[in-house]
Amino acid sequence: MQSVQTTLWVVALLVAMAIIFDFMNGFHDAANSIATVVSTGVLKPGQAVLFAAFFNLSAIFIFHLSVAATIGKGIVQPDIVDTHVVFGALVGAITWNLLTWLYGIPSSSSHALIGGIVGAAMAKSGAGALIASGVGKTVAFIFLSPLLGFLLGSLMLVSVSWICRRATPSKVDSWFRRLQLVSAGAYSLGHGGNDAQKTIGIIWLLLIATGYASTSDSMPPTWVIVSCYLAISAGTLFGGWRIVKTMGQKITKLKPVDGFCAETGGAFTLFLATILGIPVSTTHTITGAIVGVGSTRRMSAVRWGTAATIVWAWIITIPAAAMVAALAYWVSMSIF
Repeated sequence: MQSVQTTLWVVALLVAMAIIFDFMNGFHDAANSIATVVSTGVLKPGQAVLFAAFFNLSAIFIFHLSVAATIGKGIVQPDIVDTHVVFGALVGAITWNLLTWLYGIPSSSSHALIGGIVGAAMAKSGAGALIASGVGKTVAFIFLSPLLGFLLGSLMLVSVSWICRRATPSKVDSWFRRLQLVSAGAYSLGHGGNDAQKTIGIIWLLLIATGYASTSDSMPPTWVIVSCYLAISAGTLFGGWRIVKTMGQKITKLKPVDGFCAETGGAFTLFLATILGIPVSTTHTITGAIVGVGSTRRMSAVRWGTAATIVWAWIITIPAAAMVAALAYWVSMSIF
């Protein structure tokens, strides 16, 4: 662990980088919250990002900081972390986010950050730096979160179809245009609650490593919590428009009832993961739910080629971010 004498400007610079990553997380993942509600025509894009940003910020009052604790104390051994490790982790995560945003690929900002942390920590101390239980449950939910989203989205659509079997299509459309506001709000709440905490966690890890916080602290400083929730909300407000089209229409065509079922299934998954302190990908979750809804209609309704491209992005996110982070760590060690 680095001395408390670590210069304040280095810590401040790294905190600023983390806040930039958090903003990018909201910017990159805005599509997860708004793509379905925009593609179904329930809200216009400008209205949708305001709506999603509001609920991102509202999550600060609802969720306990379990995910932040997992990132701060449960992925790598805190005593091996220094400013070089944090720098490498953030460079790895930011680089991967920028690349996938430029190409409109809905990858996971969350797993880019976790890959960055793992890569930088291993570059310093090898695999012994990792905490197996924390890494294990995170990797497990790479597969479980889209599967849960798929299952819950499918079950929601089957249930709704049975409940509304006697209603006319126009009435169903009218009802679910209103109800989709509820489901979109719930999903944005889960997005803010899970994703903002990941940046809170890495700043907390930095403060512990540099002596500005203690491993015995039950919570990070209030200014860290508020700054991260504001940053992700601001990022959502500006929106990642390159990814909205992929999420909203390229996977499958959505009606308001489909959007409601996908968002509700995804929201349940995010709430569960956040309560359990598991950092999951909102991208994986909503994609699984959208595919679940589309395939319940009919298998051919899903553009499986687009879905396969997204899955490949999921698979390579952690190792790609980890490699960039390891390289950034070595560059940092040689220069600073």
